[in-house]
Amino acid sequence: MSIPPPLRLEVSHLLRSFGGRAVVADLSLRIAAGQVTCLLGPSGCGKSTTLRMIAGVEHADAGEIRLDGALVAGPGRHVAPEQRSVGLMFQDFALFPHLTVAENVGFGLRVDRAARLRRVGELLEKVNLHGFGAKFPHALSGGEQQRVALARALAPRPRVMLMDEPFSGLDNRLRDGVRDRTLELLKEEATAVLLVTHEPDEAMRMADEIALMRDGRIVQRGAPYNVYNAPVDKAAAAFFSDINVIRGVSKGALTDTPFGAFLTPGHADGAAVEIVIRPQHLRIDFDRGGKGPNPTPEDGTPARGTVLRSRYLGRESLVDFAMDYEGARLTASVPGVFLPKPGTVLWLMIRRDRCFVFGV
Repeated sequence: MSIPPPLRLEVSHLLRSFGGRAVVADLSLRIAAGQVTCLLGPSGCGKSTTLRMIAGVEHADAGEIRLDGALVAGPGRHVAPEQRSVGLMFQDFALFPHLTVAENVGFGLRVDRAARLRRVGELLEKVNLHGFGAKFPHALSGGEQQRVALARALAPRPRVMLMDEPFSGLDNRLRDGVRDRTLELLKEEATAVLLVTHEPDEAMRMADEIALMRDGRIVQRGAPYNVYNAPVDKAAAAFFSDINVIRGVSKGALTDTPFGAFLTPGHADGAAVEIVIRPQHLRIDFDRGGKGPNPTPEDGTPARGTVLRSRYLGRESLVDFAMDYEGARLTASVPGVFLPKPGTVLWLMIRRDRCFVFGV
């Protein structure tokens, strides 16, 4: 039987208010060594405030924070930030311009000179900056500066790494490589990571667990696959991708749609419901034309739509349709190049197991 990794960070019922408004409300998290948890949510939902409380630069109004089981914030107790063994990485890198790369990396180390040189050399090797120690930050590219910031944050071997939008200042060409190498190093160091981001793609790429925040609360938490494929509500589904919404009324646990009746159990007769479909789960049935073989139960009933517009986005094409059914409008995503002219009539089908039903 494998031994579970030790619990590095435990946050319980954290609360922070400003001007009588709760910015963070009853927030709880647990992160083990080597685990990456992403706090994902829109700007202003309380992500960065949560990070500052864990770092110790912001005082919580209520709740507890424990590092390796030791209480660092709670009723009557507040351990100073420099005594928490927490690493910090931010968007602006925050390198000292008057210090060399080696001096920046070794700045927070409280060890003798020989040990400092060994640790700095080890980390510069790991971030692929061997030979850069004597350079100054202004002579480095954005990606190189971010790797220096990572090495400096890792130098004192923090138990927990707090990262606030650390890659948003990099261009797309650099971002993926720096992000992947950062994740590798944090895993190697068995550091518990709490990453704040508003980008779903970044959370899906990096996280072992996503904690989706809204209005100061965690509304859903789980593995990226589960959060994406089983959203708790329409807003959660929409945060990860564009969505189509078909509105209807539940009658006898069924709701009429352009694709036939949908099962809507648990919704009372007369209750308004919304059926959510991602564009990639709408399929254009090129063989049907209204005359092909009967659809499978998973695909449901085909529905006729008229193209309103289409546009090519590089890897995919998006096609907007006006459906024959009650003027519904839907968008389908098609891999590659597909640009039908406005007015073209096509048939659409869906996988019912890829749809979500929510009450209004």
